[in-house]
Amino acid sequence: MTTLPSGLPVVVDRDGGQPLAIQISAQLQTAVTGGALRAGDRLPSSRDLAATLGVSRTVITNAYARLFAEGWLEGRHGSGTYVADVGPAAAGGTREPGQWPGGVPGRGSAGAGANTDSERAVVSPGRTAVSVSGMSASGGPVPPAAMIDLQPGISWPDGIDPASWRRAWRQAGAHLPSSRPDPHGLPELRAEIAAYLRRSRGLTVTPAHVLITQGVSSGLALLADALLARGDKAGMEEPGYPTGREVLRRAGARVVPCRVDAHGILPEALPGDLRLLYTTPAHQYPLGGRLPVNRRQALVAWARATGALVVEDDYDSEFRYDVGPLPALHSMDPDVIVYLGTASKVLATAFGAGWLVAPPALVDRLAALRPRLGVRIPESVQHAVLALLRSGDLERHIRKMRLEYARRRAALVGPLTHASPGVADVASAAEPDGATGAGSPARPRFRLLGDTAGMHVVLELPGDYPAARLIEAAAARGVVVYPLTRYFAGPPTLNGLVLGYGTATLPQVRRAAAELAALLTRLPSTGFNTDSSTDSSTDSNTGKQKLAEETYPR
Repeated sequence: MTTLPSGLPVVVDRDGGQPLAIQISAQLQTAVTGGALRAGDRLPSSRDLAATLGVSRTVITNAYARLFAEGWLEGRHGSGTYVADVGPAAAGGTREPGQWPGGVPGRGSAGAGANTDSERAVVSPGRTAVSVSGMSASGGPVPPAAMIDLQPGISWPDGIDPASWRRAWRQAGAHLPSSRPDPHGLPELRAEIAAYLRRSRGLTVTPAHVLITQGVSSGLALLADALLARGDKAGMEEPGYPTGREVLRRAGARVVPCRVDAHGILPEALPGDLRLLYTTPAHQYPLGGRLPVNRRQALVAWARATGALVVEDDYDSEFRYDVGPLPALHSMDPDVIVYLGTASKVLATAFGAGWLVAPPALVDRLAALRPRLGVRIPESVQHAVLALLRSGDLERHIRKMRLEYARRRAALVGPLTHASPGVADVASAAEPDGATGAGSPARPRFRLLGDTAGMHVVLELPGDYPAARLIEAAAARGVVVYPLTRYFAGPPTLNGLVLGYGTATLPQVRRAAAELAALLTRLPSTGFNTDSSTDSSTDSNTGKQKLAEETYPR
């Protein structure tokens, strides 16, 4: 047995079956859950710990990386590695089967007090003590401030480095407003965006291809105003981005729902009379599919044959976890594909800045339309983005947030796929729909979609399951979740929830995941009905849930 300088015992068994990195990470995690290590405790550097334990530094680096990804550790720039505040619910713990909390009908006859663990109070710094049943420690309902809101589509502004932010705005403040602002955007910002897209997305573009916008919705609205006449048909993924659908409708277009599957849009199912098609090929919104190369080629061929313009929304390509990013669709045929990007997912949801990449003639046409529409992009915002790009602070922030969101994603996905019996992850989704034979594994009760990227996952439920009941039960335990039905223009063909982890803190995500995992153990043991729509109770809930995108378009 070897001990750390702090006296914490860590056993390195070279004859054991487990890799050394897993042994070390598991024992450090146990030390955190057992109280031997507390939030804020500093761990030795990887070099010092490797020397103490007599192992290679790579072993310690891998152990720390595992704990970082799962949210047990956090780094402080120039300071070291510390135990993260994982919150009291980190260890989770399942509850005995029984009535759904909150008195949900039809789930057994036991009262809400049947779960003996439901009176355990959860206390976060600066918040009221809240029990996991959605009642405060004093017996009253959970106050709104203590609810954990898993809104999708919202980034985490607290992750921005304050010094970098202040520095960017100081530089922005050094510039007086222009008497005649360039409707294309600041020339120097267009040049920096072009260079950034070459580095990050492999796009070979010049500043003449770039138009500065207020975000994806702003760019889409400008395209609709310039290119669509009233009654023109515009395609929108089904399910898809609600704000994008509304932008096209307000422009007078006839919005046509276009089918998607687990990999994204289906080019062979597209009608031939579309004037414009909006799509999210890198990470289909909201289901999370990645459009494969053969479909990308088919989509470009369809656009060439029909004369339609494809609008590519690349809203969160910066945040990928288990897979590398696919090249932007725009690179396959820049003449028929317009590329839209946004800073709202990178910096802050309320930060109105984005970019549009198109042939220079179309960029000039859109810029000429702006003064007539009264659309202006604040120059101070443009100068701030320019400063963040030039200093490298924007890309440093992206690397930091990629790690931060990966921790939250792991904290959410882990309990849902492993902590509760009978659940299924994405790998289980490949199971055929045929009846389960003798000795075969049970059909999955639910599955997770789109968890390899972005800031949300989709929890798909059996087609006949009342999602509204799960939403109500989660709210009773202090967790706000949102229905998938909001993303459909027509009758829903998938039943489930959209769970965002961009704005909830890591301890909150851990607690929410534990609560949802406990609820999902009581799902009925039915399989997926891929042809059925959600039930009326789910549909009736749609109007009551206000999704993040409605308030904060990207």
